[in-house]
Amino acid sequence: MNIEPLHPWNLTPTEAVKVQRDLRERIRIEPFSGEPELIAGADISFNLYSSTVYAAFVVLDFSSLEVIARASAVVEVHFPYIPGLLSFREIPPLIQAWEKLEVEPDVVVFDGQGIAHPRRLGIATHMGLLIDKPTMGCAKSLLTGRFGELEEAAGATADLVDRGETVGAALRTKNKTKPVFISPGHRMDIESAVRIIQKTVRGYRIPEPTRQAHLYVNELRREQILARPSVDRRPPSNV
Repeated sequence: MNIEPLHPWNLTPTEAVKVQRDLRERIRIEPFSGEPELIAGADISFNLYSSTVYAAFVVLDFSSLEVIARASAVVEVHFPYIPGLLSFREIPPLIQAWEKLEVEPDVVVFDGQGIAHPRRLGIATHMGLLIDKPTMGCAKSLLTGRFGELEEAAGATADLVDRGETVGAALRTKNKTKPVFISPGHRMDIESAVRIIQKTVRGYRIPEPTRQAHLYVNELRREQILARPSVDRRPPSNV
């Protein structure tokens, strides 16, 4: 799968902010017509205070939501954990996983933000520019902006507004459950992103693409931990 090399990755936080501001000019917010045939979910996992990141993509058939392909990568990362700059830490592992995919999705959903980001360049937007695919973010928590009154019923939506700009939507996927936060990444608009996410909800708060990616990446992390050789910490024998 192709990746457009838009910038180097060995950046300081100050340089990363400049890259975000430069890339912002390339974002295309536009409707996604019709329905995708294949939709992918992306997620990452890591242990607290660890530099090892586990990344994965899971591709589903959009009509049945059956998993048809998946790929993963385990990568040591060096960029620090800084809110607002997480894509510079998480995208390099995702790139390696993306390059292993044998099936190309039409749309990709990321467990994170799209343009609902202080500089409008969350992970879904950043990665969308790199792969030049329609992308969207479906985040479990709010990074920036506010939303108004949201009905308790599943399917209710409210505009997510940041500094006077509508950057996404709060979407309640289950009755009386906390909403998720949808924002377009690249080659997608808010209405299309919400419509697609609503069609991938199957009884859980999280839509199936990112739910399946979450399950897979945590399975991978657990397997890697269990595969590590144990260390014998007993004191040495005097014999």
